[in-house]
Amino acid sequence: MNFKPLGRTGVRVSQLCGGTMAFGGDADERMSAGMYRASRDAGINFFDTADQYNGGRSEEILGGLIQGHRDDLVLATKCFNPTGPDVNARGLSRRHIARAAEGSLRRLNTDRVDVLYLHQPDPATPLEETLRALEDLVRDGKVLYPAISNHSAWQIQAAADLQKAHGWARLQVIQPMYNLVKRQAEVEILPMAEANGFAVVPYSPAGGGLLSGKYAQQDKPKTGRLVEKAQYEARYGDEWMHDTAARFAAMCRSRGIHPVSMAVAWAGSHPSVTAPIIGARSLEQLQASLDSVKIAMTPELRAEIAALSRTPPPATDRLEEAKPTA
Repeated sequence: MNFKPLGRTGVRVSQLCGGTMAFGGDADERMSAGMYRASRDAGINFFDTADQYNGGRSEEILGGLIQGHRDDLVLATKCFNPTGPDVNARGLSRRHIARAAEGSLRRLNTDRVDVLYLHQPDPATPLEETLRALEDLVRDGKVLYPAISNHSAWQIQAAADLQKAHGWARLQVIQPMYNLVKRQAEVEILPMAEANGFAVVPYSPAGGGLLSGKYAQQDKPKTGRLVEKAQYEARYGDEWMHDTAARFAAMCRSRGIHPVSMAVAWAGSHPSVTAPIIGARSLEQLQASLDSVKIAMTPELRAEIAALSRTPPPATDRLEEAKPTA
């Protein structure tokens, strides 16, 4: 396992980030513990959760597992999504951010989180109000590094500019979606991150399981995110995505490499990416992602894989100037 800088923080994190969205949901407490141990044994020191995941159980289970070695870890969680039935138990108001952070600290059984993401944009709350709430948490020592997930490049840059203007703690980490069939981040988000020195911790490097190859089989599975959850079916429902996944799986099989291992290695090989988030329901699924570190992703191999997919047009839409992503 290699370690990379987390933005400009001086902190170093493993090249893979352990995702815990399944903890307390698709993975019961025993399976969650097994996957956590396997991640730690592989050298992972960076873990991602959210207050929303499984009604807070993900944070609770992770909080129990980290006891005794909390200081060896970099913990990231998120706020925005509903944490209760109350009309104000959601969003990015200062009120909700403060309460959500307290709840996360309690469930994680820790005095601080290293990274706190704004999980989604909140059009109902002025960005300056949201960022001041993050600044308050930083000054209180409850959050070390502000972060943003699922925001566009212009929204992230606007946040960074506001922080600089006010002298507030700067953004250090961003979390976009990024994989072989979801490459929009290459257009503006990843270049913007590199220009600002942000760490990039992308989620869904295996496309919610699409790039595993199992959905290209004649006997398609009856379980899995793409068939059980409408949001994943909508996200990865285009025919060209499934065609790309089938060709990708065939290429991996010809090389004797698990498609998930290759998919994670490909996402992690982009020069702007710090650590893809790997999540799983079982130890078997997790192992395929962990094995990604064994793959030598050369520029030639990365380009060959990229050619299987659609390269997004440049930000200016001047297609004649577009260059293949290597």
